[in-house]
Amino acid sequence: MTIAVGDRLPDVEFRRMGPKGEEVMRTAGLFAGRKVALFVVPGAFTPTCHNMHVPDFLARAEELGSKGVDAIICVSVNDVFVMDAWSRTFGDDHALLFMSDWNAAFARATGLAVDRGATLGVRISRFSMLVDDGVVTAMHIEDGPGKIEATGAANLMMAL
Repeated sequence: MTIAVGDRLPDVEFRRMGPKGEEVMRTAGLFAGRKVALFVVPGAFTPTCHNMHVPDFLARAEELGSKGVDAIICVSVNDVFVMDAWSRTFGDDHALLFMSDWNAAFARATGLAVDRGATLGVRISRFSMLVDDGVVTAMHIEDGPGKIEATGAANLMMAL
């Protein structure tokens, strides 16, 4: 079953590269007591994700913050090293937190895992959501590849 508005996020591990190396963070703690704009992409460095989706959220980060968003998190089914390298391509001082769904546990638990075959394996559908204290309050799933019409930052801001 696909996660929906009103559902609590599944409690799974994300990973990220911190100042002292790899850090493991559970969704239960990461989202607790915060309003978070979460956007999920099929793959780091892929054209739509890299050239459109991340830049859209970077450009609107200050506005999201002014509307009460405490954090903006980008998730992809890539290892922590890829997510760290990808984050650094956008500079050292940006408002996004890049999290690795390294084993696709989040993808599977949300019901949005997709199998991209032998070349990419299990990935996750492109979606965005607002999460308030671990509960989904708004959600948008993209209906096709190569676009961010439904899942861009502007749609999340309309829900604030």
